[in-house]
Amino acid sequence: MKISTKGRYGLTIMIALAKNYGNAPLPLKTIANDYNLSEHYLEQLIAPLRNEGLVKSVRGAKGGYLLTREPKLITAADIIRTLEGPIRPVEEMDDEEPAKRELWKRIRDAVKDVLDTTTLQDLSNYDDSNYQEEHMFYI
Repeated sequence: MKISTKGRYGLTIMIALAKNYGNAPLPLKTIANDYNLSEHYLEQLIAPLRNEGLVKSVRGAKGGYLLTREPKLITAADIIRTLEGPIRPVEEMDDEEPAKRELWKRIRDAVKDVLDTTTLQDLSNYDDSNYQEEHMFYI
């Protein structure tokens, strides 16, 4: 399964809103500027998130977007499914060998488990100060 820019940028929007949870509405322009993303593209992504009931819009000079639920109640799976569709590593194939079908099912279940158990609160509280990029060394 490959997550497209729709899923990645959608997560970015939702993490920004989670970090802002409990404060005034956050305009998409602010998110676009903070993350160096296209505001126009973010506008396209926010509509399905709003239609799914994950965010709500507030009009006016101090308007923007807010989460409809606490960040701990929204999972990464909620967002990815809304923007990307069903979670599956490959298209279902009736003529697939049973062993391969089982492998695809296990991969799908593992990915679903990670997405279903990772909340916006987890993502917004992530501290990347301890993150060390792994380096690949070649001889």
